Amino acid sequence: MDRCNWPGNNALMIEYHDKEWGVPLHDDHKLFEFLLLDAFQAGLSWQTIVNKRENFRMAFDNFEPEKIALYDSAKVEALLSNAGIIRNRLKVLAAISNAKAFLQIQQRHGSFDAFIWQFTGGKTLVYHPTTMKDIPVRSAESDAMSKALVKEGFKFVGSTICYAFMQAAGMVNDHLVSCFRYNEVGNQLK
Repeated sequence: MDRCNWPGNNALMIEYHDKEWGVPLHDDHKLFEFLLLDAFQAGLSWQTIVNKRENFRMAFDNFEPEKIALYDSAKVEALLSNAGIIRNRLKVLAAISNAKAFLQIQQRHGSFDAFIWQFTGGKTLVYHPTTMKDIPVRSAESDAMSKALVKEGFKFVGSTICYAFMQAAGMVNDHLVSCFRYNEVGNQLK
């Protein structure tokens, strides 16, 4: 079966592509997970993050923003000594501040989902890429999302990271037209 070529032969990447990437996501907990992981991806390959995803899940209390928002300096040092994750102080500190900002948005908007989907008008933007070159790394929507998230206190949320998040959360369907998931994801939008 034809699929996008970016997963390569990595079993975890294939599973992520086939089951998660591009599926419209409205669960706040999962949206936070993707946002946290995308921030850690900055400057790295997504495969690096996917390969360490379960380590991140254990190290960051199953991506519970309520717990992460309370991390203290001892927890930060423990994370920085954890070889199973990306040990970058700025990214670890960003995860904590992002958890706090995430919780504030939930309080003000009722859910993070209600806030984040406004950037695509509450619907998945469907493109028709035939090659990887047809897929942008940012868009007007990701530019607006980045600006709004920074204003809310988020870190590591540049437009490129926001676009990757939009792809992961199904806010855009960037599966290649030839990929079996292009139509499967598209059918979930109807």
